[in-house]
Amino acid sequence: MNNFLGILDDFVGLFYPNLCLGCGESLYKNEKYICTKCLYSLPKTNFHKSRKNMISELFWGKIPIQFATSYSYFHKKGVLQNIILNLKYKGEKEVGMELGKHLGRELKTSDFATIDTIIPVPLHKKRLKTRGYNQSEWIAKGIGEVMEKPIDNKSVVRIVNTETQTKKTKDQRWENVKNIFQVTNKKKIANKHVLLIDDIITTGSTLEACAATILNETNTKVSIATLGVAGK
Repeated sequence: MNNFLGILDDFVGLFYPNLCLGCGESLYKNEKYICTKCLYSLPKTNFHKSRKNMISELFWGKIPIQFATSYSYFHKKGVLQNIILNLKYKGEKEVGMELGKHLGRELKTSDFATIDTIIPVPLHKKRLKTRGYNQSEWIAKGIGEVMEKPIDNKSVVRIVNTETQTKKTKDQRWENVKNIFQVTNKKKIANKHVLLIDDIITTGSTLEACAATILNETNTKVSIATLGVAGK
């Protein structure tokens, strides 16, 4: 039976090949969503190995963050940009989970192992309805599976549907996102070390606003992890 399914997969693959979401080339049997070449070409930051890095520095003097990291640097027209575009706008949510697993393997053997729960940065209900899913939640799923940590996508909600951040200055981004999140289940996150997940970090305004909302609750701690960071 397994042989038959393998032959069937090969036959279907001749007409509908699985393509890498990073480079568009055909995938081999053991590859999922991203080819090995693209995966290993990603410029990894290794920020999970150091408490002081360009991500954590974004929050210095603003909010107390325990640990902060990004899996890879994000470059325009690069492999990660192609992957993120597919993840956010072309319905390829599973690639978020796949990269989340790779990020999770790094975090599991670092200081991040002390987290209690994982919260993906929530989308407003209107945007969630339009897109059909929260890309950060799929990244969180991959991380949670590897780290064996629960995912909480209910206790924090986005109550304001903000404008796009793309063309805004740093100050405009903060004005656009402050007070847009709300905790709906205070007991569930009280006394927890929360790992906050997003896809890409630029100025960190959205993550800062979400983290600040969580940190208002009793004895909470927040760490941050994203797939990419705009930079080098």
